[in-house]
Amino acid sequence: MDIRYFIGVDVSKATLDWAVYDGKAIVLQSQSDNTEIDIRATIKLIKVLPGFTVTKAVCCFKHTGIYSAHLLASLYKLHLPIWLESSLQIKKAGGLQRGKTDAIDAVRIAEYAFRFRDKMRRWQLPRPILQRLSALSALRQRLLSVRQQLQQPLTEQAGFVDSALQKQLIKNCQASLKAINTDLEAADKQIDELIQNDDRLKELFSWITSVPGVGPATATEVIVATDEFKAINDPKKLAASAVRLSRWCCPLRQGRLCGTNQGVVCAAKRA
Repeated sequence: MDIRYFIGVDVSKATLDWAVYDGKAIVLQSQSDNTEIDIRATIKLIKVLPGFTVTKAVCCFKHTGIYSAHLLASLYKLHLPIWLESSLQIKKAGGLQRGKTDAIDAVRIAEYAFRFRDKMRRWQLPRPILQRLSALSALRQRLLSVRQQLQQPLTEQAGFVDSALQKQLIKNCQASLKAINTDLEAADKQIDELIQNDDRLKELFSWITSVPGVGPATATEVIVATDEFKAINDPKKLAASAVRLSRWCCPLRQGRLCGTNQGVVCAAKRA
């Protein structure tokens, strides 16, 4: 792809900072609200640059979760190529840097896109079923976090507080914990139904869970994080850094390769 303009965007909850690099210099900088209306207005401003076409441009920004939703939706509708990159990758590529503002970060992202244009990975809209799976998986993680916040203090303070008080505190949390467990069961059921009713998800799920030590929750996270293995280009890198299974689930013994990591590599290759 012959790219003339590299658009870097620094995303925050309220605002977006834009920088456009033409391979020699920054030719445009702007800031907009993080709304679809302001994003379209900024794109119109960029389109007046000499020789600008969507086929000769790419918009690069970091993974920022839900804060990128408006930007992704707007750019996708305009058919402007999107490049999502990890913040760690951009930071490592920049080396030692001084000064940090949203405007400076936008410039650095645009320059990063130009420097590493040969490694560009164009973002594709995930299937609707994967978007639902991602939302349910995120909900499950939040429910687990809330449950831990209630349970952990009760467990840790046992033996340090009066037994009558301990029983009262446990009783006070019982209704909340019961409700959270019910919601967790409902989320798990919906996740399982989504996977079982889709041939591709079911196939990937069976491959991943066939690896010793990998359960349904981890398999779901791997499928979501890799966009059904479409966003991965190095299975070994996935096994080494993306999955990060607990050591007690997959111990390294006598210097031999971890069986779980080997299994995830195989699953990634099969996908």
